Amino acid sequence: MTVNTTSLCFRNKAILAPMVRVGTLPMRLLALDCGADIVYCEELIDIKMLQCKRIVNEVLGTVDFVAPNERVVFRTCEREKNSVVFQMGTADAERALAVAKLVENDVAGIDINMGCPKEYSTKAGMGAALLSEPDKIESILTTLVKGICKPVTCKIRILASNEETISLVKKIEKTGVAAIAVHGRKKEERPQHSVHCDVIKAISEAVSVPVIANGGSYDFIKEYSDIEVFRQATAASSVMVARAAMWNPSVFRKEGPWALKDVVQEYLKYAVRYDNHYSNTKYCLCQMLREQLENAQGKKLHATQSMQEICEVFEMSSFYKETSALLEAKRASLEAKDQGEDDSTEDADVIKMAVRFDKREYPPQITPKMCLLEWCRKEKHPQPVYETVERPLDRLFRSVVTVAEQKYRSTIWEKSKKLAEQAAAIACLRTLNLPEGKRSEEANHLVNKRKRPDQELLNNGEHGNDHVMEATCKKPHFMPGASDASVL
Repeated sequence: MTVNTTSLCFRNKAILAPMVRVGTLPMRLLALDCGADIVYCEELIDIKMLQCKRIVNEVLGTVDFVAPNERVVFRTCEREKNSVVFQMGTADAERALAVAKLVENDVAGIDINMGCPKEYSTKAGMGAALLSEPDKIESILTTLVKGICKPVTCKIRILASNEETISLVKKIEKTGVAAIAVHGRKKEERPQHSVHCDVIKAISEAVSVPVIANGGSYDFIKEYSDIEVFRQATAASSVMVARAAMWNPSVFRKEGPWALKDVVQEYLKYAVRYDNHYSNTKYCLCQMLREQLENAQGKKLHATQSMQEICEVFEMSSFYKETSALLEAKRASLEAKDQGEDDSTEDADVIKMAVRFDKREYPPQITPKMCLLEWCRKEKHPQPVYETVERPLDRLFRSVVTVAEQKYRSTIWEKSKKLAEQAAAIACLRTLNLPEGKRSEEANHLVNKRKRPDQELLNNGEHGNDHVMEATCKKPHFMPGASDASVL
């Protein structure tokens, strides 16, 4: 069978292994800087990926695959486009193909994880569970090879005997995969168990497809020259490095490793530049520091609760502030450009106002949306209808509220749908010169109205629901191409 044509070659390569929580964009870019030829992303589950939207993030210069809860599941960029292999967890050929088609234009290859022994993977029939289902393996890999234009690889563990393992890899080879990565341990074995170089060698000699040896960090790989030692011991085409690279990505440097301080700072630069979540950044740094976690700096890292605090620990406060300012300026520039285009080309019938909702300015349980709803009821108008859209470039939101057949919105984009709707309500209330419930407004009838039932609940020893009024009045409204919006 013909292997998919591609510029990505799997022979004589040093490869960053897929690692959960570690194989995110900052670590992959740092590994490439240090000399890695190919980088695998962390395993991502097919069902989660199918829920994602592909969004071009113009602020960061990335392509983001974003879940419905706004979490970035996979982020990549042009720099790694020809080097990154997307690894997925799957147990279904059609789902695997759907995910591969979703990401194939943004990555260099697709990999199927067939070696993860963790329960979260195996109980769903993924990871190492696939090793006992060769027909399913054949179906998934054949479907991918025939269905996409990028190379397909898979990563397996060895089976109970050499004969079983070689039989499996020969079956895999026939599917047309571009390479087979072999973690030289059985699914029940852990890092403290020695890697079985002899089994990887037997596999390498049994098939013509490139074999990528994995699992040598503990026994072999401490610096760059050890990568070749492990390759020769396994007779493999290439070597995939996991824990040794997690501890110090500069293990890929032919010139020798960097000092840990330099590794940390280079990693942090990418983490800040690409808006990596602080908890993921913290986890990766803890893996790098290891035995130093008990010293003063390590203890400070443990106590951090934000990216800014992490940068302070490693004397990078200035870099954080400068980079954040640059990103914010770029975001503002794009927002102003987008706003100008909006104002000149559409929404001519919408009354606009540059307003934001700050809940600190309002009493507990009082919002502009509530005030607007009360006014509509009093004036016998239909209840307000909110239509909210999300902007692809930065996943910010803006809402339009329709009241008495007139539309209102804020010109400012917000971080959430709720904030966008409150801002639209403020624009309407201020245009109509109506009270919006602020603390500064005297004798607010809605505040007084809300105090009585809440006080009764407290007197009866019950817990009031902060959103009673909003919940009882909520009515969904949908529009093509927009996110679902509720009345309150």
